[in-house]
Parts: sequence; structure tokens; C-alpha cells
Amino acid sequence: MSGRKKIKKIERLNEILDNHRANGEKIVHCHGIFDILHIGHIRYLEQAKRLGDVLVVTVTPDRYVDRGPGRPVFNETLRAEAIASLHFVDYAAVNQWQTVVEAIRLIKPDFYVRGADFRNRPPDTSGINAIEEDVVKEVGATLSHTDDIHFSSSGLINRYLSGFSDEVQDYLNVFHQRYKRDQIFQTIDNMEKLNVLVIGDTILDEYQYCEAIGKSSKDPVLALKYQSHDLFAGGVLAVANHVANFAKSVKMVTVLGERDSHEDFIRSQLKSNINPLFIVQDNAPTLIKRRFIEGYSLNKLFEVYVMDSSGLSVQKNNQLCKWVQEHAANYDLVIAADFGHGAIGEELVGTLINHSPFLAVNTQANAGNRGFHTISRYPRADYACIAEHEMRLETRTLNGNIKPMMETIAQNLKCKQFVVTRGRRGALLRSPMGDFIEVPSFAQNIVDRVGAGDAFFAVTSLAAAQSAPVELIGFIGNVVGSLAVEIVGNKKAIDRQSTQKFITNLLR
Repeated sequence: MSGRKKIKKIERLNEILDNHRANGEKIVHCHGIFDILHIGHIRYLEQAKRLGDVLVVTVTPDRYVDRGPGRPVFNETLRAEAIASLHFVDYAAVNQWQTVVEAIRLIKPDFYVRGADFRNRPPDTSGINAIEEDVVKEVGATLSHTDDIHFSSSGLINRYLSGFSDEVQDYLNVFHQRYKRDQIFQTIDNMEKLNVLVIGDTILDEYQYCEAIGKSSKDPVLALKYQSHDLFAGGVLAVANHVANFAKSVKMVTVLGERDSHEDFIRSQLKSNINPLFIVQDNAPTLIKRRFIEGYSLNKLFEVYVMDSSGLSVQKNNQLCKWVQEHAANYDLVIAADFGHGAIGEELVGTLINHSPFLAVNTQANAGNRGFHTISRYPRADYACIAEHEMRLETRTLNGNIKPMMETIAQNLKCKQFVVTRGRRGALLRSPMGDFIEVPSFAQNIVDRVGAGDAFFAVTSLAAAQSAPVELIGFIGNVVGSLAVEIVGNKKAIDRQSTQKFITNLLR
């Protein structure tokens, strides 16, 4: 049978395999990504075939290849075709689910075979391997492992097909010598123990996808044809969701408008371990940033703000400050996601400074506050994270070396750990000893930059609260940021499992 004829729809496999079972043949099932078919894969599959009569190989679909930016290198169709080209493979199929569990139930193999690398893998923090083993028992199959030469597709890709520059690859090689994967994962695992308070501005990011159809016949105006739209939970909502995927308990305090509050939608978008406290701003809408986007390229054309940044009434602001005074000490850290739209007033800044056991601050410059909202409104921060353009606004310096600017700001804030994000240029960090460390960006497939800085800030705040080395903070932050730029808007929050997988593949 030719290779392509061996590729079957996974839904048909059970019917096909029933014919083989009727002839008394034993079914062997293997599963993987197989991004680059190499000698390790070939020997693994060849050994598996010896256990039975019919070898079925399922391939992880593209949408569930969670190995970081730029992966998979080859799409699911090509990966299945490569597997089917091996003469000892009888059938290949693209799995339709996130894990192999449902495929095992459908195929009902006599043997489910893993590669040799599974024998010595580190503990499975996601619990997926244990679930697979339970399902193998459930269908009456035998779990087997091959024992032969092992290569890593990710290692080969990093070495020979990496999209990284030589400078980034050299950095990763040196970083891997300084920090072991277990140390990095321990920092990430320890985030779960933190009790976190997140406070800041709610922003709803509305994406209006359009097609440009020409110039208006009467006015010099670009005419757009509506296609579809999305609504994402941004601002402090996105920060809280990122935090909630790493920390066990999150309290979120934010401001909603009395008019068009969107409270039901907002609640539906929050992670289950977030306990929200909503303060209502009288006679104001909940802030919406409505972006009009060319649907094919995702280029942003223009945006409209629906907002009232006048802030809370004196009475409600005093109530909020009192709540923070009474409760802030109960948390391991307080994250101030200050987008400058009125949720955090001057009195609340003072309250956060005086009552937070560990204060992480980000002040974002945007079209609604540019030039009026900088990090200096906080006289103290234990950890500060801002973008380079925000730092230059703070220092009123358009050009020049940013290290002296960072030094001045860090001293003014009495800041132990200070990070400046620089987009494609990665991040520059200042340590408590006054040293500067650069960590490059690992982003390769940039879909949308909105929300990447929020993801970086959210997760690095959890590392900074543990007094992690600043280089480790920057490394974790750039991993998270690289994952975030592959997502449209704040469609989903970055989670621990995808972060650890990306790190594993970077350091192979």
C-alpha cells in the first residue's frame, strides 16, 4: 500500500481495525508529534511493530502542538505522510483531540507503546501520563516501552533548524549552563503557593475584523466591510487570568462602569480561582478599546476608546483605600496593573505603598494617558516592570543609553528588581546589586502584540516575589511573552504547562 493510502480519518480506524481483529491480528498503537522524522522515531516504531501485526500511528494535530513559537515545523498533513511512508507502518491518522486518551479508547489496541525517553522523564506535573496509563488499562491493552537510541526532535530543531539568531542560540547555551531546568521549574512550581492580590483597570478589548473595500465616493475616508468581531477580557482581567494559571488563590479588585458594565461577560471570562471585587464608578461605562482590524493581515487600522477616566467618587475611593488597608497584609504580594484609567487614584497609590508586603507595579502608557501617567507616581515598588518607551517618557529622554535611566528610576523607587521590556530586543534587567543583564526575545511567530506585556508582568511578578535571580525572571518573562504574541488579543491566558514545555524545548 502506498504511503498516502495508509493515511485514514481517525473516525474510520475502529471499523478498519475490526477486520484485522476478526483475523486474529494484534493491534499496536503509537502516538507522537513527529515534527522531524529521525532515526530515533524510526527505531521506536520498528520495535513497536514487532509486538503485534498491525501498527497504527496517530499524530498530534497542529493546534495542540504546545512546544513554543514556530512549532510544529511541519504541518499535521506532512507529518502524517512522513509516518505513513515507513513500510512497517500500516495506518497513520491525525488525532482530533488534545491528548491521545480518546484515540486509545477509539483504537482499542492490544499494545500501546511509548518511546524509551518516557522511562526517565521528569515527574509529569500535568498528570497526563498517568491518565494515559489508566485508559490503557481501561481498554485492556498492554503498556510497553521501547529501548533504543533516543533523539529529541526539539533538540535537532534547535540545533539545525532553529529560527533563532546565532546570538540567541549562544545565549541559550550559556544560560543552560547557569540554570538547570529543575531550578527554573521549581521557581514556577513555587508560584502556586502564593496568595495574590491583583488590582487595576478593567479593559475590554473589542476586535472588529473588517475588509478594506476602498475609498468613500464622497469623502477621503477608508471604507471597510464588516466581517466579524471578538470581545476579550483585557487590562487587569488579563493580568489576573495569567496569574491564576500559576498561583492557587487570586483576589482581583477593579472598577466597572455603572452603565454598560458587562459584568456578566467579565465574570464568565475569569478563571475559577479568581475571587473578584467590583467597585462601580457612577454614571460611567466600563472601558472598551474598540480596535478595527484588517481581517486577513490582522493589521490594526484605528481604535476608538469608550471611557470615562475621571475615577471613583471620593466616598467610593475612600472605601477602596480602606479595604486595601484592612486586607493587603493578608497576601504574599500585591500586583498593581495600573493602566492609568482611574481605577488606581493618588490616595490608593499611597495606600498600596504603605500596606503591601510586596508590591509589583506596572504603569502603562497608552493613547488615553500618554505623557500623564508614568512610574514616578509610585514612590516605592519592590518590583517594577515597564516598556522602554514608558521609561523614556518618564525620563523625557528620546535617545541614549537606557541603563543610567534605569539606575535613576530604580533608586527613586527603592526597587530591588527592575525590568524594562524592549519588544524584539528582549528585556533589560537591573539586579538588587545594581548589575544589568540582557535576556533576548524568543518570539518567532508574532500574531498580535496586544497583551504580551501584561503576560510578562503578571508571571514575572510571581517570580520576583520569590526573590528569584533577575536573569531567571527575565528568561521566564520572555518565554511567557513569546507565547503571548502568538495569541490574538487576550483570547487565552498563558498557563504553566505550555510555559514549562516551551522552556524544556528551548533548553534541549
